Amino acid sequence: MSDRNKKTHHLIFFYGSNMNPGLISSRCSKPEPLTVAHLADHSLAFFGYSKRWDGGAATLISSPGEDLWGVVYKLSFWDTERLDSWQDVRLDGTGDYFLLPTEVVGVDGKIYPVLLYRKYYHGGPQQMPSEEYLETILSGAGSHGLPLAYIEKLREIKTKKAAFPVPRIFDHECTSSFGANSCDCGGLKTPEN
Repeated sequence: MSDRNKKTHHLIFFYGSNMNPGLISSRCSKPEPLTVAHLADHSLAFFGYSKRWDGGAATLISSPGEDLWGVVYKLSFWDTERLDSWQDVRLDGTGDYFLLPTEVVGVDGKIYPVLLYRKYYHGGPQQMPSEEYLETILSGAGSHGLPLAYIEKLREIKTKKAAFPVPRIFDHECTSSFGANSCDCGGLKTPEN
């Protein structure tokens, strides 16, 4: 049997709100942070509109000479499936995000083969995230000890106040990409329950 067939988890690189321990723990049963890491020649950007956060949605863009910092987490296949639902990843490719394989460098100097969530965007200008969304990202960055210079750079991102309480939860986030309920989502009713 090959090592691939023995694999029971994914390594996921989180660089946005999923870095926040409280948020990721509400979406996954056993998220395990492994290391702080960076992706060279990329930076954080916000595009489109997030109905959950009332502002631009986080993604990464190519930025030669810059580093995108985040956290490598070990997630079970089940938790990855649940998170795919939260991120609106769809098997047919029509969701808001997709999983991208890449490599990041940990603070230990080790190279980690990871997956990351990248937003589909079709050009257009960057959008301001809500204050609340950026604060969730900053809280996660601080709790994992990302470099202070990077956190200060994040604090400089222009934001807007959300017009309603955030984050909002939607029915599609309670259904996996295979059509099965993936969480109880706080008791929200979905067509399946």
